[in-house]
Amino acid sequence: MTTRAGAVVTGAGRGLGRLIAGLLVDRGYQVLVTDLDGEAAAAVAAELGPRASARALDVRDEVAVAAACDEIVERAGRLAVWVNNAGVLVTGPAWEQDAQARRLMLEVNALGTVNGTVAAIEAMRERGGHVVNIVSLAGLAPVPGEAVYAASKHAAIGFSLSTIADLRLAKIRNIDISCICPDGIWTPMLHDKLDDPAAALSFSGKLLRPEEVVEAVGRVLDRPRPVTTLPRSRGIQARLAALAPRAAVAAAPLVVARGRRTQQRMLRDR
Repeated sequence: MTTRAGAVVTGAGRGLGRLIAGLLVDRGYQVLVTDLDGEAAAAVAAELGPRASARALDVRDEVAVAAACDEIVERAGRLAVWVNNAGVLVTGPAWEQDAQARRLMLEVNALGTVNGTVAAIEAMRERGGHVVNIVSLAGLAPVPGEAVYAASKHAAIGFSLSTIADLRLAKIRNIDISCICPDGIWTPMLHDKLDDPAAALSFSGKLLRPEEVVEAVGRVLDRPRPVTTLPRSRGIQARLAALAPRAAVAAAPLVVARGRRTQQRMLRDR
């Protein structure tokens, strides 16, 4: 990049967020690596070199999120990219989860996205920028075993698309919002669910490599797009399921059974 510009990535202490932070460093951004685990964020920033710095951040805290915006603006001169990547997945039927688990998913996945997007918009008003929200195919279709998680992701997509419309109605055309909606990604969050039957649907398709999602982030940075589904074929299936929810619910046991077989095979091969 020819001018200094800052970027923030949430949930970047490991997995996908770490790789997205690396992409942004490679593109010349000054990157603030944030994570609830401040030590993990600091370790990633140290690996990425002098263009990266770290900050412990709870995305549920709107004051702390705004402070992260201020920090990168002070360091880099402006905020150009904000990536809402932080996410939490707890599986199982909603009635079997305790209130704390349900609240955690809704607050991190949905409220965290709202907090990051609103803070970024305030920081980007004068010089423009791009908010990238890492969502999920769970935000587009029924997901047995992940109902509250799906609710949080539906909320994130609904918020993002509505906010794009609000920006345009307000004649703010220099700020873009792009949602990346991947199928299951082979990251630490999914590693932990390999022996969890309630997470079977996440294993029912071809598991994505984190690098595939990072490549999609790179593409939308070059050409903003409201919703990008990965892989495209599963995105089409998810959209059709949303249009025909009765058929999608009826087919769910077959899809879950396929995912469970994949889990069992992967456990044997491990």
